[in-house]
Amino acid sequence: MNDIPPFRDLRRLAIGEVERTLETMPPEVLAKARELAILYEATPSTEMVAEGVEPDTLGLFIGANCHEIHAGGVQQASHIILFLEPIWDQADGEEEFFLEEVRATFLHELGHYLGLDEGDLEARGLG
Repeated sequence: MNDIPPFRDLRRLAIGEVERTLETMPPEVLAKARELAILYEATPSTEMVAEGVEPDTLGLFIGANCHEIHAGGVQQASHIILFLEPIWDQADGEEEFFLEEVRATFLHELGHYLGLDEGDLEARGLG
């Protein structure tokens, strides 16, 4: 395991990368992405792990996808969680790769919100 920087530093880097990623999106995708809350956590909580989330999970989409939400009847707010310490580990402690992995993980989870399944994401290089 690599020496992990303080969470506040990882969070600052991750927020910057997500914002840069959002700036490159076409308006129709950006509008949908802005509907989501993006949470930054160090690692999955013990409750999440007890529910089956792997401790080294990089990101998680929780809630209904945008098609279900716009169809109505959905009560829970959808959101993305990025787990920054596992992303740092995945990047072997290299800041440049950390930023790339934040971007890829964010886009992967956003894809789920847009209604894409794992096969769709894999086909787009976001598997």
